[in-house]
Amino acid sequence: MNEFDLIRRLTRSLPTNKSVVVGPGDDCALLDMGLPERLLLFKTDAVVEGVHFKAGTPPEKIGHKALGRCLSDVAAMAGTPSAVLVTLALPPTFEASVIEAMYDGMSALARRHDVAIVGGETTTNPERIVISVALLGWVARGKGILRSGAEAGDAIFVTGELGGSLAGKHLEFEPRVAEAVWLARHFQVHSMIDISDGLAGDLRHILKASRVGAELLAASIPISLEARRKAKAESAAKPPLLAALTDGEDFELLFTVASRDAVPLLDAWKKQFPKIPLGCIGKITASEGITIRDKQGVRPLTAHGYEHFS
Repeated sequence: MNEFDLIRRLTRSLPTNKSVVVGPGDDCALLDMGLPERLLLFKTDAVVEGVHFKAGTPPEKIGHKALGRCLSDVAAMAGTPSAVLVTLALPPTFEASVIEAMYDGMSALARRHDVAIVGGETTTNPERIVISVALLGWVARGKGILRSGAEAGDAIFVTGELGGSLAGKHLEFEPRVAEAVWLARHFQVHSMIDISDGLAGDLRHILKASRVGAELLAASIPISLEARRKAKAESAAKPPLLAALTDGEDFELLFTVASRDAVPLLDAWKKQFPKIPLGCIGKITASEGITIRDKQGVRPLTAHGYEHFS
């Protein structure tokens, strides 16, 4: 049983109430709290020593990543983050200065996004550090972007470059919060997700929720310099394209818009965010599944992203 099998099993009969607009199955829960102009976003995420960071990782970067993962999920729904609670599970031999430095990393990122850290919980974990962050945010009514809105013919876009995140990006990424809010304000974005488990895996979440398929253009997928360097330096490394498709922890935005909006979006993006690449990497198709087009033709894409427990 992998991560997504377990999630399906645990969420198939959960209780709900009239406040729930979107429950399990998207980047954040979306709740109606009776406010006329906005809906509440609710998200939790965790980082675990030995899984999301190694022992000896600079603690400021650990704190940055712990909060950044939640901010990236709020960005994926075009929301604005507001406040977080932090739960720390620490081994008995923890060093207070190290934990304080983790909070320094979280606090620096929180200040950049006007997020309040309002409390939390501490507990003991015998073997390793675990940091869990619960985040509240807001999105204007009618502006929240889900995974389920992709339509056949849509252009598929991705921000930044992909692959090779373990060279450092997974600890230093800047969540695309401002970029997502700008997108929702100026264009009709049909669907969106952040890339945490790899393009090949996270695109499938959009396709499943929207009941569509996709064709990717191999030559258009933005491969990071780190992925290319690793492939060149290590004979056993993944080919750069495969790294871009499967490495994960890029925390970039993956989204779809109507094909008529593709060129205007690219032009407007270059003016608004000249330092952040944006690429059109394919199209949404009516038939389910993913294919990839390269110089040899079109073939099914069999690669998947990262899955816990698999």
